[in-house]
Parts: sequence; C-alpha cells; structure tokens
Amino acid sequence: MGLGNPGLEYAKSRHSVGRMVVDLLVDKLNGKEWTLNKKAKSLESRIKIGKGKKQKEISLVKPETFMNKSGLAVAIYASAPAGRKKLVVVHDDVDLPLGKIRFAFGRGSGGHRGLESIIKSLKSKDFVRLRVGISPSTPTGKVKKPASDKVVDFVIGNFRSAEEKILKKVLAEATEALVYLAENGLDKTMNIYNR
Repeated sequence: MGLGNPGLEYAKSRHSVGRMVVDLLVDKLNGKEWTLNKKAKSLESRIKIGKGKKQKEISLVKPETFMNKSGLAVAIYASAPAGRKKLVVVHDDVDLPLGKIRFAFGRGSGGHRGLESIIKSLKSKDFVRLRVGISPSTPTGKVKKPASDKVVDFVIGNFRSAEEKILKKVLAEATEALVYLAENGLDKTMNIYNR
C-alpha cells in the first residue's frame, strides 16, 4: 500500500513518495491499470512477481483518502490478522535522509499521521512498513529534519529539482526491495536493505 495524498496537486510532494513507489512498481512490472474500489476509497492494481510455479500475484493499493484518513482504506484490506501479515505500507519518513530506505515491523507511528490512522484502524502496529527517507542531509549523511513547526509544509511540499536524481534512484531501489521482499520474506530483506 503506497501512502500519499490524492490529486495532481500532491502528486510530486514528499508526502506522496509511497504512491510514487507503487506507481513505479506497476510500470516496471507491467501491472494492471489502476481501478477505483469505491468501498475501499482506493485505487487498485495487480502485478505478477517471479516465474513459473513460484510466481505470485500481488495487489497494490493507493488510498484515495488524504493521509490522515489512510486507516479507512487499510481496514477494508487488512482488518483480519491474516490480512495484516500480508500488509506492506510504503510511506515517507522525515527521520531518514532522502536516498535511504528501511524496513520495519511492529513500530509506532513516529508522529506520521498516515501510520497513526492505520494503527488506530487496525488496532495493531504489527505490519510491515517500507520507510522512504525524504529529509535533506549533511555531507556526512546526518539528517537535517525540518523544525517541528515547519514539518507539515515540508512534507506536503514538492521535491526540489536538485533532489530529483536521488529521488529517482531511491524509488528504483524501493521497488527492487519490494520485489525481493515478496520473493524472500522480511528477515532476508531487512538484512540486505536495512544497511
């Protein structure tokens, strides 16, 4: 599930990086065209990963709700424990520098409104997340987070043109990591991508 705000106004915003990842995954793997599920208030697509007997069909979802209502969509797909085991939420993270990704499981929201909504809706934090860094960093790689009173404007703002090369690279890595996760499971994926 790729989190973000719907609409062209937010399509290139930092907060919509989760949507960018799943869009790229659909493009790279020739997924089905996005269709609207009115009940779930979400766009859905499907992709195939792997070959032969090991091939899996994966559902991809982009909530059409605003970020702080993401839990409404997720509840339709993953309210049962079996659904939560398969749930992977891709989202932006101001605690990571742009260009870095990290997988996590069972963590709190860290103040992310989309995750807060999902945790509240599912009454559980036990699901996989792919955190995609969006913050600038120093030359030594230290995160330069925006001040707390500027976070909202920062996350709904668009990536700067100077960041686009790094963004393109991290989106490609995130899609590669999600394919690896589907084929190999969380432990192996974390060992490789949480470096």
